[in-house]
Amino acid sequence: MSTLYMVATPIGNLGDITFRAVETLKAVDSIACEDTRHTLRLLNHYEIRKPLVACYGYEEEKGAARVVGILDEGRDVAYCSDAGTPGMSDPGRLLAARVREGGHAVVPIPGPSAFAALVSACGLPFKAVLFEGFPSPKNGRRKSRLAELLDREDAFLLYESPHRILKLLSDIADIDVERQICVGRELTKLHEELVIGTAGFVRDDFSARSKIMGEFSVLVTGRKKA
Repeated sequence: MSTLYMVATPIGNLGDITFRAVETLKAVDSIACEDTRHTLRLLNHYEIRKPLVACYGYEEEKGAARVVGILDEGRDVAYCSDAGTPGMSDPGRLLAARVREGGHAVVPIPGPSAFAALVSACGLPFKAVLFEGFPSPKNGRRKSRLAELLDREDAFLLYESPHRILKLLSDIADIDVERQICVGRELTKLHEELVIGTAGFVRDDFSARSKIMGEFSVLVTGRKKA
């Protein structure tokens, strides 16, 4: 039985890849990628030469069919999303499902995740964390969902792009200006930054910046018990 390995890759610093991940990428017959150009940079860094299979997120069904075809031939495949752990706001879920339906094994190779990185470093109080991923870009839908999340006693974690981070922070502050949050910018990269404080403080901090760049993770603490 052939195997698909779901390989977590660095979210910024290429040194964060695990020994097991490197060994797996070297051992498999082919490597499926969310974007072959992105993964090729990582593979070149570790001098790994393997046939690459495109498995773009916008046509994951077609990519999954390609991967299942390779597995049917008795060859093992590793899958890498662009950064972090496949399936965590990245493609990979459908691929894993189709491979199992095809009678092949799916093995996780755990490693980097912006979710885990921010949770480990924020220092904010919480018992449970809900992973929400990217919020809706539509104002009404995003605000409605944020109101639901902010009414929970559990913390929650969001991802956001530099183009919409101010809207997200403003929406949170508009609902609960005193809620404690932690924003991680460019985690594991050269300009890594954590900004921690009330929603109002963090919103004002980023509003005062002339230019906002990078990828963002936002952890929001839960509502205090009455």
